[in-house]
Amino acid sequence: MSGGQGPTLLIVDDDAGVRRAVRDYLRDEGYTADELEDGAELLARLEAALPDLVLLDIVMPGLDGLTALERLRERYPDLPVVMMSGEATIERAVRATRLGAYDFLEKPVTPEKLLVTVERALAWRDLGRENASLRAERAERAADYQMLGTSAAAGALREAIRRVAPSQAKVLILGENGTGKELVARAIHDASPRARGPFIKVNCAAIPRDLVESELFGHERGAFTGATATRKGKFELAHTGTLFLDEIGDMSADAQAKLLRALETGEAERVGGGRPVRFDVRAIAATNKDLTAEIATGRFREDLYYRVSVVPIEVPPLRERAEDIPLLAEHFLAIACADNRRPAIRLTPDAMGGLTAYDWPGNIRELRNLMERIAIMSDAAELTGNVLASYLPEAPVATADGEPGPSDSTLRSRLEVSERAALIKELTQTGWNVSAAAKNLGIDRASLHRKMKRHGIVRAGS
Repeated sequence: MSGGQGPTLLIVDDDAGVRRAVRDYLRDEGYTADELEDGAELLARLEAALPDLVLLDIVMPGLDGLTALERLRERYPDLPVVMMSGEATIERAVRATRLGAYDFLEKPVTPEKLLVTVERALAWRDLGRENASLRAERAERAADYQMLGTSAAAGALREAIRRVAPSQAKVLILGENGTGKELVARAIHDASPRARGPFIKVNCAAIPRDLVESELFGHERGAFTGATATRKGKFELAHTGTLFLDEIGDMSADAQAKLLRALETGEAERVGGGRPVRFDVRAIAATNKDLTAEIATGRFREDLYYRVSVVPIEVPPLRERAEDIPLLAEHFLAIACADNRRPAIRLTPDAMGGLTAYDWPGNIRELRNLMERIAIMSDAAELTGNVLASYLPEAPVATADGEPGPSDSTLRSRLEVSERAALIKELTQTGWNVSAAAKNLGIDRASLHRKMKRHGIVRAGS
């Protein structure tokens, strides 16, 4: 584009005289300005490169300014647009504003009004970019505990969120209960262009069969017994934002059909209503089920699966990122102690070993709840493996063939084995120097002697 070195502006008007005058005003102030003749030419130019701002005439032959604005907004929601018109009406100004125009200039445009409007529009754009950056940082912090850690799994999850958030793609989040699927959905929303809009959650498993349409699409007053007032559905409430469809794998067949139709058309009628209500939502779904297996058995619609799973994201179970457990445990324990105004508690190495050895069937939710329970119930300055075992549930240990072991093979016994192995390893590495081993383990010498006696640990040849 020709002109100065400042921000790049496009002037779109079928009147060559207006274009030249506006261009000259802007170039005199150091802006880079270029001219286009109609809306179609503008949309084609945007495919190649985005300017910093568009000045767009409303009345033009071919593709008029309001239609061009509507199409532009669908693909470039953050691009500031200032509308211009020599046939200004309140109706046109209101419509332009509703379509997302930053401001409305009446022709003939004075240099003073033009420059002030351009400066404000560019400042608005810069503020929007700054807010988007802050939203992205906030989203990372909000989901930080879910992605905290140095494991490959945690890194892959962070990268997946970073890549998918700015897009409009529908996302399917897969993972076991307690892995933090809703937090991932919220992180995607908070880092997306829709962050200013609402985040609405629907528990698909909890919707009664006879209330699916009312819950999703709303109802008019008097539509059925008990409908004493008009009520918006989840789709309407999520307009311009994100609709989180949690436990989508548990929806009934009827509900799946209604959901699919709404996602395909972008509209639905309220129960008892006579006209469709349009909505603009981004759908993010989540499930702990294997939807491909559900499709094979006929319990989930294949067409709905492909509609909601444009980008699938797998949230790993905690047992597959065991190296992150110490960081997560310390993080949760510190927060729980602070929130409950309790003294800080230190996790000893043997406690860390016990936490890492545990399978965590409840995943991150279970770990977080355990650390909060310890923060509230414990009066000790440190948490040892023995004390940890008293907080963890006793459960049979599976044998190599997957069958439960003997009744006395409890989780506590596994932790005892883990502690014994950790003690022997440290003693061996320090040449059986009890003082040095105790220091490395973070306990005093007397405590180590007691543990050695309890576990029957003696140095070979002693």
